[in-house]
Amino acid sequence: MSQLHHEPSEFDVCVIGGGMAGLCAAIAAARRGAKTAIVQDRPVFGGNASSEVRMWICGAHGPQNKETGLLEEIQLENQYRNPTSHYSIWDSVLYGKVCFQPNLTTFLNCACTDAVLDGHRIMAVKAWQLTSQTWHTIYARQFIDCSGDSLLAAVTGAEFRMGREARSEFDEDIQPAVADRKTMGNTLLIQFRQTAEPEPFIAPAWAYKFAAADLKHRVSGVSGHNFWWLEIGGLQDTIRAAEPIRDELMKIAYGVWDYLKNRAPERAQAENLALEWIGSLPGKRESRRYIGDHILTQNDIRAGGKFPDQVAYGGWSMDDHHPAGLLYPGAPTIFHPAPSPYGIPYRSLYSRNIANLLFAGRNISVTHAALSSTRVMGTCAILGQAAGTAAALCIQNKTDPRGVNHQQLQHALMDDDCWLPGQTRSIANLALTGNLTGVGPNLTRLHDGVDRDRPDQEHAWSGPLGSTLEYRWNDRQQIAGIRAVFDSNLQNPKRMAYCYPAKQSVPGTLVKTFRIEACRDGGKWEIVHRETGNYQRLVRLPLQLVTTGLRIVIEETWGDASTRVFACEPVATIDAPIPRYPNGAPFHEVRAKVAAGDLAAPPCPGNDNKSRFSA
Repeated sequence: MSQLHHEPSEFDVCVIGGGMAGLCAAIAAARRGAKTAIVQDRPVFGGNASSEVRMWICGAHGPQNKETGLLEEIQLENQYRNPTSHYSIWDSVLYGKVCFQPNLTTFLNCACTDAVLDGHRIMAVKAWQLTSQTWHTIYARQFIDCSGDSLLAAVTGAEFRMGREARSEFDEDIQPAVADRKTMGNTLLIQFRQTAEPEPFIAPAWAYKFAAADLKHRVSGVSGHNFWWLEIGGLQDTIRAAEPIRDELMKIAYGVWDYLKNRAPERAQAENLALEWIGSLPGKRESRRYIGDHILTQNDIRAGGKFPDQVAYGGWSMDDHHPAGLLYPGAPTIFHPAPSPYGIPYRSLYSRNIANLLFAGRNISVTHAALSSTRVMGTCAILGQAAGTAAALCIQNKTDPRGVNHQQLQHALMDDDCWLPGQTRSIANLALTGNLTGVGPNLTRLHDGVDRDRPDQEHAWSGPLGSTLEYRWNDRQQIAGIRAVFDSNLQNPKRMAYCYPAKQSVPGTLVKTFRIEACRDGGKWEIVHRETGNYQRLVRLPLQLVTTGLRIVIEETWGDASTRVFACEPVATIDAPIPRYPNGAPFHEVRAKVAAGDLAAPPCPGNDNKSRFSA
C-alpha cells in the first residue's frame, strides 16, 4: 500500500511556472484579490534569471523604454538589498516577493504532471512535490501556464506550435523557405571573478578541447559578455533531449574556460580571473508555443504592434539564434531589426481552444520569428503581470479570458505602473477636482497620464528638495491614500552582474524621504505620514482621512540634489496595495512556543490558504 501523501487544495487562479513571467503573474493575481497558487518545479524562483541559470533580464531597447510594474519593483528592492549583486540575495528577493505576498500559496519543488478536464475547461492539475513526497491535486477556476515549455499543452490538448514556420505562411522574410522543427538552443552560463593574483585552471579530463578556429565569431576578449553563445540543442527537441543537451553543455563550458585560461591569444586577460560559477541547469530559449486568438508575427512587430487590446510591449531585436548553436561555424545569431517599443495584444495570451487557460512568457501565441524578440525576460515579466491581472478580472467578473474587457485590463495595468505605449493613464478624480499648486511651471505633467519620459519629451515635474505639491478642495474630501510615481532612472537596466566584483545601488534620482501633511480644521497643517527609507518607484500609501487639503513634501533623494515626480495623486480607493514584509519574530520566542507544545513547527510563509478539500 502506498505511503505517499495526497493533498487536494482549491484556488481561484493556479500559475504553473515560477520564472519571471510566472512570479509576476501570481503576484498580480493575488494583489488583485484572487486566491492564487504558484507551482514551481525548482527550489528557487526566477527561472532563467535565478541563481540556477543566471541570465540577464533583457527587454526593450532604447532610452526610457525599460519595463516597470512588478519587474521594476523587484529590481529596485534588489538594488537596495543587494549592492554587491550576489545571486543568493537576489534569490531571497524573489522568494520574499512570492512567499510573503498575502493571498498567494507556493508549491516549490513541485512538477505538474497531469490535468483534469471537463470538456474544454481545466478543472485541476496534478503535481508531484519531490521534497515532501506528496501528490498535489490543485483545483482552480483559471490557469496560467508560465512554464516556458507550455507544459499544460502536453496534458490538456491545448493547441500549440513548435519550430519554425515556412516563410510563406505569414509572409515573414526571416523564416526558412520550408517549415521545420528546429528551434533556438539551450545555454549553460559561466561567471568569473577578478582576483589580485594569477589563478590557474586545470580542466576536467572529459572537457572538450577547443582551438581558436572553433570559437571564431564568439570569443573577442574575455570580459564584456556572459557567454550566452555557449548554446546547442536547437537541432533536437529541447524538451525531450534536455538531459543529453545538458551533458554536452557541461563539456563545452569547462572546455571553453580551459581554452580562455590556457591557450587563447587573450589568455593574458584571463590570468587573474577565477572561475566563480558554471551552471548545471541550462537556460532554454524555445520549445512549444501556444496558439491563441491571435498569432503575433514578424510583420506585426515591424508595424509597431498597434493593437487596440495591447497589454504589454516588446522592443528587443528579432534575435534569431542559429539552431545548431556552437556547432555552426558562422555567426551565432542574426539581429533582425525591430521597432522599440511595439505592442503585444491580449489575444496572444490565452488559448483559442481551452476556455480557462492563459499563458505568459516565451510560450505565448507568436511565430518563431516574433518569438526571437518577445522571449527576453523583461518582456516576459510584463506579459506575466498582464496575464495575472487578466486572471483576477476573470474571477472578479465571473468570466473566462476571452470575456475580459481589454480596456478594463489596460486601466488596471497602467494603474499598476505598467506602461502601454501610445496610451495615457486615467487620472484620479480627486486629483482632477482639487486645486494643485507647487513650484515650477511644469505641474501639468503630473496629470498628463504618462508616467515616464519619452526620448523627445519630459513628463516629470521637477523641483528642489523641500518642494511641496499641494492639493486643495472647497469641501471636505474622503481620502483613501495617495498614488505616486517617482523617478527610478529607467536608463539603468538594473541587471544582475555577469562577473565579479560588481556594485549597484538605489538610483540617485529616486525619492527616499517624504512626508504627507493634511489640512485640519482651522487651516492648520499636520503631518499624517513620514516615509524615511523609500526605495520604490510606485508608491501606494493608505491614509484614510477626511480633509480639505493634502500635500506631499519631498525631503531627500538617494543622491540627487533635486527631485523628479511623474505622478502624485490623492485617491478614493487603494487598488492592489504593495504589502510590507512582516517583522521576523525573535527566534527565542519560536523555540519557547515549541517547548511549551504550542507550536508543532514554524509556519510556512504564504501557505495559509485553506481549502474545502483540506482534511
